[in-house]
Amino acid sequence: MRAFFPNRSRTAAFVAIAAPLLALAACDEEAVETPASDAGAATRTQVTPEPAGETARDSSDPVDASEVPEVEGATPMEERVATLGLLNKRNNVSVDLELRPGESAQEGPVIVRLEACERTAPFEYPRETGAFVQVDVRGRGESEHSRIFSGWLFKDSPSLNVVEHPIYDVWVKDCAMSFPGDE
Repeated sequence: MRAFFPNRSRTAAFVAIAAPLLALAACDEEAVETPASDAGAATRTQVTPEPAGETARDSSDPVDASEVPEVEGATPMEERVATLGLLNKRNNVSVDLELRPGESAQEGPVIVRLEACERTAPFEYPRETGAFVQVDVRGRGESEHSRIFSGWLFKDSPSLNVVEHPIYDVWVKDCAMSFPGDE
């Protein structure tokens, strides 16, 4: 970064680059481009608010499998099988869980529920495998489970969303599905 900002520290350079991007990301309105009337005129941007009654989706909201777009010829959501890893850090025991969307599995005081799983087609890059997972844990002396995580987990980017619990860890290993042309 020093090549672009020779008189600034790395932190100042990062802030100079990131601040406008964060300001754009914080906007609650979506920009829609409208064509200009002149061929040589600059493109105008019209800002339209979200339709009344619709709210932005929170990443921790449960995903309905019917909301995930289906790729024509790909395995339907209800037939996909995700393999998730569950680690008990206290005794170093790891378990593989194979779940279909809508199913849940209980291992001791942990309940893992799979809402959806997805992977990119073999011809798309970068290749990603992800699953929308909900994790509930019952603590010692408690009668009910409490939700510690609800969101997307990605196989190749485990730091994007992390199950933050001192004892249990959950991660995506695979999402078994096929695409047209797969062998």
